[in-house]
Amino acid sequence: MARNRGWQEFTPDQTPRIRQRPPAPLPPGQQHVRVQRSSRGRGGKTVTIVTGLELPPDRLHALAKALKVATGTGGSVQGDALVLQGDRVTAVLEQLAKRGYQAKRSGG
Repeated sequence: MARNRGWQEFTPDQTPRIRQRPPAPLPPGQQHVRVQRSSRGRGGKTVTIVTGLELPPDRLHALAKALKVATGTGGSVQGDALVLQGDRVTAVLEQLAKRGYQAKRSGG
């Protein structure tokens, strides 16, 4: 005997399980991508940080690899941000524009 969200002792739960798909990522033109130069907390070394990309982890790593090859620098994915070594803001903005992202320069 099922109760309305109550405690059940002997009967198994008969409520159907709903499988939730992760939301589809936004198209590149609708994402709010920001590119900034920073040296805070890195011992004076300058890095380029790309934030606002709403991509699954595998596509984020693929985009990071493509940007590293295109700019000729190293980098990594830290959380949901791409961190590239050196001041590569203009080159990254150009590469993202070629891929359909409407990225903006952020910070000073």
